[in-house]
Amino acid sequence: MKIHDDKINAVFYKKYSSFAIYEGRDGRNLVPYQTYETFREKDLDKNFVIYLRRWLQNFQFDEGANYFSLLREINGGESFNLVCKIIHIHEGAGNEWMAFVWDGTDAPPSNILQKLEDEMHHPLPLHLESLPLPRDTLCSFPSVGTVLRVVSQDIENDNLRLLKTGEWVKFLNLLCEVHAGLWRCVLTPFTKLRYTPNEDRLKIERQRLYDERLSRSPQSLRRMPFWSLPWPSQVTEVDGDDDDDHVIFLTLMDVLTSSEVTASFKCVVRVIAAFPWQAKDFCFPAGIDRIRLTLEDSTARIHAFLYAEDGVKFFDGQSSVKALESKLNALLGVIADNDGEQNDTRRNPPWVQICLKSQSDKSGSRHYRIFGTKLVA
Repeated sequence: MKIHDDKINAVFYKKYSSFAIYEGRDGRNLVPYQTYETFREKDLDKNFVIYLRRWLQNFQFDEGANYFSLLREINGGESFNLVCKIIHIHEGAGNEWMAFVWDGTDAPPSNILQKLEDEMHHPLPLHLESLPLPRDTLCSFPSVGTVLRVVSQDIENDNLRLLKTGEWVKFLNLLCEVHAGLWRCVLTPFTKLRYTPNEDRLKIERQRLYDERLSRSPQSLRRMPFWSLPWPSQVTEVDGDDDDDHVIFLTLMDVLTSSEVTASFKCVVRVIAAFPWQAKDFCFPAGIDRIRLTLEDSTARIHAFLYAEDGVKFFDGQSSVKALESKLNALLGVIADNDGEQNDTRRNPPWVQICLKSQSDKSGSRHYRIFGTKLVA
Protein backbone atom coordinates (compact mmCIF):
# COMPACT_ATOMS: atom_id res chain seq x y z
CA MET A 1 0.00 0.00 0.00
CA LYS A 2 1.43 3.38 -1.00
CA ILE A 3 0.38 7.01 -0.73
CA HIS A 4 0.43 9.01 -3.95
CA ASP A 5 -0.93 12.58 -4.20
CA ASP A 6 -2.32 12.20 -0.68
CA LYS A 7 -4.35 9.15 -1.75
CA ILE A 8 -3.89 5.55 -0.68
CA ASN A 9 -3.16 3.19 -3.56
CA ALA A 10 -2.69 -0.56 -3.86
CA VAL A 11 0.37 -1.22 -6.02
CA PHE A 12 0.68 -4.46 -7.99
CA TYR A 13 4.13 -5.87 -8.74
CA LYS A 14 4.03 -8.50 -11.46
CA LYS A 15 7.06 -10.39 -10.12
CA TYR A 16 5.61 -11.29 -6.72
CA SER A 17 2.08 -9.83 -6.32
CA SER A 18 -1.13 -11.76 -6.89
CA PHE A 19 -4.86 -11.16 -6.48
CA ALA A 20 -8.27 -12.81 -6.22
CA ILE A 21 -11.72 -11.22 -6.68
CA TYR A 22 -14.72 -12.55 -4.76
CA GLU A 23 -18.41 -11.74 -4.84
CA GLY A 24 -19.41 -8.89 -2.54
CA ARG A 25 -21.56 -8.70 0.56
CA ASP A 26 -24.45 -10.71 -0.91
CA GLY A 27 -22.16 -13.51 -2.09
CA ARG A 28 -22.28 -16.99 -0.64
CA ASN A 29 -19.52 -18.64 -2.63
CA LEU A 30 -15.98 -18.65 -1.20
CA VAL A 31 -14.44 -19.45 -4.58
CA PRO A 32 -12.99 -16.36 -6.32
CA TYR A 33 -14.48 -15.61 -9.75
CA GLN A 34 -11.22 -14.09 -11.01
CA THR A 35 -7.60 -14.68 -9.96
CA TYR A 36 -4.09 -13.89 -11.06
CA GLU A 37 -2.15 -16.88 -12.33
CA THR A 38 0.18 -16.98 -9.31
CA PHE A 39 -2.59 -16.79 -6.66
CA ARG A 40 -2.73 -19.63 -4.11
CA GLU A 41 -5.74 -19.58 -1.80
CA LYS A 42 -5.34 -20.09 1.97
CA ASP A 43 -7.85 -20.59 4.76
CA LEU A 44 -6.99 -17.13 6.05
CA ASP A 45 -8.20 -15.64 2.75
CA LYS A 46 -11.61 -17.28 3.20
CA ASN A 47 -11.88 -15.92 6.73
CA PHE A 48 -11.12 -12.42 5.44
CA VAL A 49 -13.88 -12.71 2.83
CA ILE A 50 -16.43 -13.92 5.45
CA TYR A 51 -15.47 -11.07 7.79
CA LEU A 52 -15.70 -8.42 5.06
CA ARG A 53 -19.14 -9.61 3.99
CA ARG A 54 -20.42 -9.38 7.57
CA TRP A 55 -18.85 -5.96 8.00
CA LEU A 56 -20.46 -4.64 4.80
CA GLN A 57 -23.97 -5.55 5.97
CA ASN A 58 -24.20 -2.39 8.08
CA PHE A 59 -21.43 -0.31 6.59
CA GLN A 60 -22.25 3.22 5.35
CA PHE A 61 -19.85 5.35 3.33
CA ASP A 62 -19.01 8.68 4.91
CA GLU A 63 -20.64 11.12 2.47
CA GLY A 64 -18.94 14.05 4.17
CA ALA A 65 -20.25 17.38 2.98
CA ASN A 66 -21.42 16.00 -0.39
CA TYR A 67 -24.90 17.15 -1.40
CA PHE A 68 -26.92 14.84 -3.64
CA SER A 69 -29.33 16.69 -5.91
CA LEU A 70 -32.74 15.57 -7.10
CA LEU A 71 -33.20 15.58 -10.87
CA ARG A 72 -35.62 18.48 -10.48
CA GLU A 73 -32.72 20.56 -9.06
CA ILE A 74 -30.18 20.14 -11.89
CA ASN A 75 -28.70 23.05 -13.85
CA GLY A 76 -27.04 22.98 -17.25
CA GLY A 77 -23.26 23.36 -17.32
CA GLU A 78 -22.85 22.44 -13.64
CA SER A 79 -21.42 19.39 -11.90
CA PHE A 80 -23.55 17.63 -9.31
CA ASN A 81 -24.03 14.41 -7.35
CA LEU A 82 -26.97 12.10 -7.98
CA VAL A 83 -28.66 9.13 -6.30
CA CYS A 84 -30.65 7.22 -8.91
CA LYS A 85 -31.95 3.90 -10.18
CA ILE A 86 -30.50 2.26 -13.29
CA ILE A 87 -33.45 1.80 -15.66
CA HIS A 88 -31.69 0.62 -18.83
CA ILE A 89 -28.23 0.25 -20.37
CA HIS A 90 -28.04 0.97 -24.10
CA GLU A 91 -25.29 0.25 -26.61
CA GLY A 92 -25.31 2.79 -29.42
CA ALA A 93 -23.34 3.17 -32.63
CA GLY A 94 -19.58 2.81 -32.40
CA ASN A 95 -19.72 0.85 -29.13
CA GLU A 96 -20.92 3.94 -27.28
CA TRP A 97 -22.80 3.13 -24.09
CA MET A 98 -25.58 5.11 -22.46
CA ALA A 99 -27.20 4.61 -19.05
CA PHE A 100 -30.82 5.59 -18.44
CA VAL A 101 -31.33 6.64 -14.81
CA TRP A 102 -34.31 7.84 -12.72
CA ASP A 103 -35.01 9.20 -9.22
CA GLY A 104 -38.78 9.77 -9.46
CA THR A 105 -38.64 13.57 -9.89
CA ASP A 106 -39.07 15.76 -12.98
CA ALA A 107 -36.08 17.51 -14.51
CA PRO A 108 -36.80 21.22 -15.07
CA PRO A 109 -38.00 22.34 -18.53
CA SER A 110 -35.21 23.98 -20.47
CA ASN A 111 -35.36 26.97 -22.79
CA ILE A 112 -35.72 26.12 -26.47
CA LEU A 113 -32.93 27.94 -28.31
CA GLN A 114 -33.98 27.07 -31.86
CA LYS A 115 -35.79 29.45 -34.20
CA LEU A 116 -39.18 28.35 -35.51
CA GLU A 117 -37.95 28.18 -39.12
CA ASP A 118 -35.17 25.73 -38.16
CA GLU A 119 -37.80 23.03 -37.76
CA MET A 120 -37.87 22.59 -41.56
CA HIS A 121 -34.27 21.44 -42.04
CA HIS A 122 -33.13 20.79 -38.45
CA PRO A 123 -36.14 19.53 -36.48
CA LEU A 124 -35.84 19.20 -32.73
CA PRO A 125 -34.99 15.56 -31.90
CA LEU A 126 -37.39 13.36 -29.99
CA HIS A 127 -34.51 11.59 -28.20
CA LEU A 128 -30.72 11.75 -27.82
CA GLU A 129 -29.94 8.21 -29.00
CA SER A 130 -29.41 7.76 -32.76
CA LEU A 131 -32.41 5.40 -33.11
CA PRO A 132 -35.60 5.23 -31.03
CA LEU A 133 -35.62 2.58 -28.33
CA PRO A 134 -37.71 -0.54 -28.98
CA ARG A 135 -41.23 -0.40 -27.62
CA ASP A 136 -40.64 -3.30 -25.19
CA THR A 137 -37.73 -1.33 -23.70
CA LEU A 138 -39.86 1.80 -23.28
CA CYS A 139 -42.54 -0.29 -21.58
CA SER A 140 -40.02 -1.12 -18.85
CA PHE A 141 -39.50 2.60 -18.07
CA PRO A 142 -41.33 4.39 -15.24
CA SER A 143 -44.19 6.46 -16.67
CA VAL A 144 -43.79 9.24 -14.08
CA GLY A 145 -40.52 11.10 -13.51
CA THR A 146 -37.69 11.98 -15.90
CA VAL A 147 -35.47 9.21 -17.23
CA LEU A 148 -32.08 10.88 -17.67
CA ARG A 149 -29.43 9.84 -20.21
CA VAL A 150 -25.86 9.42 -18.89
CA VAL A 151 -22.99 9.09 -21.39
CA SER A 152 -19.24 8.64 -21.09
CA GLN A 153 -18.33 10.82 -24.10
CA ASP A 154 -14.50 11.16 -24.23
CA ILE A 155 -13.63 8.76 -21.41
CA GLU A 156 -12.01 5.62 -22.81
CA ASN A 157 -12.67 3.30 -19.87
CA ASP A 158 -16.42 3.07 -20.25
CA ASN A 159 -17.90 1.25 -17.29
CA LEU A 160 -21.52 2.16 -18.02
CA ARG A 161 -22.08 -1.20 -19.67
CA LEU A 162 -21.19 -2.94 -16.38
CA LEU A 163 -24.01 -1.28 -14.44
CA LYS A 164 -26.88 -3.51 -13.36
CA THR A 165 -30.43 -2.62 -14.36
CA GLY A 166 -32.70 -2.18 -11.35
CA GLU A 167 -29.90 -1.23 -8.92
CA TRP A 168 -29.61 2.14 -7.16
CA VAL A 169 -26.28 3.95 -7.49
CA LYS A 170 -24.56 7.15 -6.44
CA PHE A 171 -22.79 9.30 -9.02
CA LEU A 172 -20.38 11.95 -7.79
CA ASN A 173 -19.28 14.78 -10.11
CA LEU A 174 -21.57 14.29 -13.09
CA LEU A 175 -21.56 17.12 -15.62
CA CYS A 176 -25.05 18.27 -16.65
CA GLU A 177 -25.67 19.41 -20.23
CA VAL A 178 -28.62 20.43 -22.42
CA HIS A 179 -28.80 19.33 -26.05
CA ALA A 180 -31.67 20.65 -28.19
CA GLY A 181 -33.63 21.19 -24.99
CA LEU A 182 -33.01 17.61 -23.77
CA TRP A 183 -31.08 16.91 -20.58
CA ARG A 184 -28.13 14.55 -20.44
CA CYS A 185 -25.22 13.96 -18.06
CA VAL A 186 -21.61 13.22 -18.90
CA LEU A 187 -19.05 11.20 -16.97
CA THR A 188 -15.89 13.20 -16.33
CA PRO A 189 -12.40 12.10 -15.20
CA PHE A 190 -13.54 13.14 -11.70
CA THR A 191 -16.77 11.12 -11.68
CA LYS A 192 -17.10 8.42 -9.03
CA LEU A 193 -19.71 5.70 -8.89
CA ARG A 194 -20.84 3.23 -6.24
CA TYR A 195 -23.83 1.00 -5.67
CA THR A 196 -26.26 2.04 -2.96
CA PRO A 197 -27.61 -0.47 -0.39
CA ASN A 198 -31.36 -0.83 0.08
CA GLU A 199 -31.09 0.74 3.55
CA ASP A 200 -29.45 3.95 2.31
CA ARG A 201 -31.39 6.94 3.63
CA LEU A 202 -31.13 8.92 0.36
CA LYS A 203 -32.55 6.05 -1.65
CA ILE A 204 -35.37 5.60 0.87
CA GLU A 205 -36.09 9.34 0.78
CA ARG A 206 -36.42 9.38 -3.01
CA GLN A 207 -38.71 6.38 -2.99
CA ARG A 208 -40.83 8.11 -0.31
CA LEU A 209 -41.12 11.30 -2.40
CA TYR A 210 -42.23 9.24 -5.39
CA ASP A 211 -44.82 7.31 -3.37
CA GLU A 212 -46.17 10.57 -1.93
CA ARG A 213 -46.46 11.99 -5.44
CA LEU A 214 -48.59 9.07 -6.62
CA SER A 215 -50.90 9.40 -3.62
CA ARG A 216 -51.57 13.15 -3.97
CA SER A 217 -55.04 14.53 -3.60
CA PRO A 218 -56.76 15.48 -5.81
CA GLN A 219 -55.94 12.65 -8.17
CA SER A 220 -55.54 15.04 -11.12
CA LEU A 221 -52.20 16.25 -9.69
CA ARG A 222 -50.50 12.85 -9.46
CA ARG A 223 -49.11 12.51 -12.98
CA MET A 224 -48.95 16.17 -13.92
CA PRO A 225 -45.45 17.57 -14.52
CA PHE A 226 -44.03 19.06 -11.33
CA TRP A 227 -43.22 22.27 -13.18
CA SER A 228 -46.81 22.78 -14.34
CA LEU A 229 -48.20 22.90 -10.79
CA PRO A 230 -50.44 24.20 -9.30
CA TRP A 231 -52.22 24.09 -12.67
CA PRO A 232 -51.26 24.51 -16.34
CA SER A 233 -51.76 27.82 -18.15
CA GLN A 234 -55.07 28.96 -19.60
CA VAL A 235 -53.64 29.03 -23.13
CA THR A 236 -55.77 26.01 -24.14
CA GLU A 237 -59.09 24.47 -23.21
CA VAL A 238 -60.03 20.81 -23.63
CA ASP A 239 -63.33 18.99 -23.95
CA GLY A 240 -64.57 16.92 -21.04
CA ASP A 241 -65.29 17.14 -17.35
CA ASP A 242 -65.35 20.70 -16.04
CA ASP A 243 -64.47 19.47 -12.56
CA ASP A 244 -60.67 19.85 -12.42
CA ASP A 245 -60.40 17.50 -9.44
CA HIS A 246 -61.71 14.60 -11.55
CA VAL A 247 -59.59 15.14 -14.66
CA ILE A 248 -57.08 12.30 -15.01
CA PHE A 249 -53.96 13.53 -16.80
CA LEU A 250 -51.47 11.04 -18.20
CA THR A 251 -47.81 11.49 -19.12
CA LEU A 252 -46.41 11.15 -22.63
CA MET A 253 -44.67 7.99 -21.45
CA ASP A 254 -48.12 6.66 -20.54
CA VAL A 255 -49.17 7.48 -24.09
CA LEU A 256 -46.15 5.82 -25.71
CA THR A 257 -46.46 2.62 -23.68
CA SER A 258 -50.24 2.25 -23.67
CA SER A 259 -51.37 -1.32 -24.30
CA GLU A 260 -54.31 0.01 -26.36
CA VAL A 261 -53.43 0.86 -29.94
CA THR A 262 -56.45 3.12 -30.39
CA ALA A 263 -57.01 5.22 -27.28
CA SER A 264 -57.59 8.77 -26.07
CA PHE A 265 -55.56 10.68 -23.49
CA LYS A 266 -55.50 13.99 -21.66
CA CYS A 267 -52.02 15.36 -21.05
CA VAL A 268 -50.21 18.44 -19.80
CA VAL A 269 -47.38 19.30 -22.18
CA ARG A 270 -45.29 22.04 -23.74
CA VAL A 271 -45.55 22.59 -27.51
CA ILE A 272 -41.97 23.29 -28.52
CA ALA A 273 -42.13 23.26 -32.34
CA ALA A 274 -44.57 23.40 -35.26
CA PHE A 275 -44.25 22.40 -38.92
CA PRO A 276 -45.07 24.19 -41.09
CA TRP A 277 -43.96 27.02 -38.86
CA GLN A 278 -45.65 29.91 -40.70
CA ALA A 279 -49.35 30.48 -40.12
CA LYS A 280 -49.87 31.43 -43.77
CA ASP A 281 -49.14 27.80 -44.70
CA PHE A 282 -51.84 26.41 -42.40
CA CYS A 283 -54.90 27.33 -44.42
CA PHE A 284 -56.31 25.74 -47.54
CA PRO A 285 -59.77 26.06 -49.11
CA ALA A 286 -60.89 22.92 -47.26
CA GLY A 287 -59.72 24.35 -43.91
CA ILE A 288 -56.70 23.57 -41.74
CA ASP A 289 -54.37 21.11 -43.43
CA ARG A 290 -51.99 18.77 -41.60
CA ILE A 291 -49.80 20.49 -38.99
CA ARG A 292 -47.13 18.63 -37.01
CA LEU A 293 -46.56 19.77 -33.43
CA THR A 294 -43.71 18.59 -31.24
CA LEU A 295 -44.89 17.96 -27.68
CA GLU A 296 -42.83 17.34 -24.56
CA ASP A 297 -43.35 16.75 -20.87
CA SER A 298 -41.00 15.51 -18.17
CA THR A 299 -41.03 11.95 -19.52
CA ALA A 300 -40.86 12.09 -23.33
CA ARG A 301 -41.21 13.96 -26.61
CA ILE A 302 -43.59 13.00 -29.42
CA HIS A 303 -44.96 14.34 -32.68
CA ALA A 304 -48.72 14.94 -32.80
CA PHE A 305 -50.75 16.12 -35.78
CA LEU A 306 -53.66 18.49 -36.34
CA TYR A 307 -56.02 17.65 -39.20
CA ALA A 308 -59.05 19.28 -40.81
CA GLU A 309 -61.87 20.02 -38.35
CA ASP A 310 -59.62 19.32 -35.33
CA GLY A 311 -57.30 22.05 -36.61
CA VAL A 312 -60.18 24.46 -37.15
CA LYS A 313 -61.35 23.88 -33.59
CA PHE A 314 -57.79 24.14 -32.23
CA PHE A 315 -57.46 27.67 -33.64
CA ASP A 316 -61.01 28.53 -32.51
CA GLY A 317 -62.23 29.01 -36.09
CA GLN A 318 -59.73 31.78 -36.79
CA SER A 319 -58.69 32.06 -40.43
CA SER A 320 -56.71 35.30 -40.67
CA VAL A 321 -52.96 34.84 -40.79
CA LYS A 322 -52.40 37.52 -38.15
CA ALA A 323 -54.79 35.88 -35.69
CA LEU A 324 -53.23 32.44 -36.29
CA GLU A 325 -49.71 33.83 -35.80
CA SER A 326 -50.69 35.47 -32.52
CA LYS A 327 -52.16 32.24 -31.16
CA LEU A 328 -49.22 30.15 -32.38
CA ASN A 329 -46.69 32.52 -30.78
CA ALA A 330 -48.48 32.22 -27.43
CA LEU A 331 -48.45 28.42 -27.72
CA LEU A 332 -44.76 28.20 -28.65
CA GLY A 333 -43.54 30.83 -26.19
CA VAL A 334 -42.42 33.24 -28.92
CA ILE A 335 -41.84 36.88 -28.02
CA ALA A 336 -42.44 38.81 -31.25
CA ASP A 337 -41.91 42.48 -32.15
CA ASN A 338 -44.51 44.78 -33.73
CA ASP A 339 -43.74 43.30 -37.15
CA GLY A 340 -44.36 39.79 -35.90
CA GLU A 341 -40.67 38.83 -36.03
CA GLN A 342 -39.17 36.62 -33.31
CA ASN A 343 -37.19 38.89 -30.96
CA ASP A 344 -35.29 36.23 -29.05
CA THR A 345 -34.32 32.69 -30.06
CA ARG A 346 -34.86 31.58 -26.45
CA ARG A 347 -38.35 30.27 -25.89
CA ASN A 348 -40.05 28.92 -22.79
CA PRO A 349 -43.40 27.52 -24.00
CA PRO A 350 -46.21 27.42 -21.43
CA TRP A 351 -47.64 24.20 -20.00
CA VAL A 352 -50.97 23.49 -21.68
CA GLN A 353 -53.70 20.86 -21.63
CA ILE A 354 -54.34 18.79 -24.76
CA CYS A 355 -56.37 15.77 -25.82
CA LEU A 356 -54.52 13.11 -27.82
CA LYS A 357 -55.74 10.13 -29.82
CA SER A 358 -53.45 7.26 -30.83
CA GLN A 359 -53.88 5.14 -33.95
CA SER A 360 -51.68 2.83 -36.02
CA ASP A 361 -50.87 2.64 -39.72
CA LYS A 362 -50.62 -0.45 -41.93
CA SER A 363 -47.07 -1.14 -40.72
CA GLY A 364 -48.19 -1.11 -37.07
CA SER A 365 -46.45 2.18 -36.24
CA ARG A 366 -48.37 4.41 -33.87
CA HIS A 367 -49.25 8.00 -34.65
CA TYR A 368 -50.90 10.68 -32.53
CA ARG A 369 -53.40 13.38 -33.38
CA ILE A 370 -54.74 16.28 -31.32
CA PHE A 371 -58.49 16.60 -30.92
CA GLY A 372 -60.98 18.25 -28.57
CA THR A 373 -58.54 21.08 -27.82
CA LYS A 374 -58.96 24.81 -28.37
CA LEU A 375 -56.23 27.45 -28.33
CA VAL A 376 -57.75 30.44 -26.52
CA ALA A 377 -54.71 32.66 -25.86
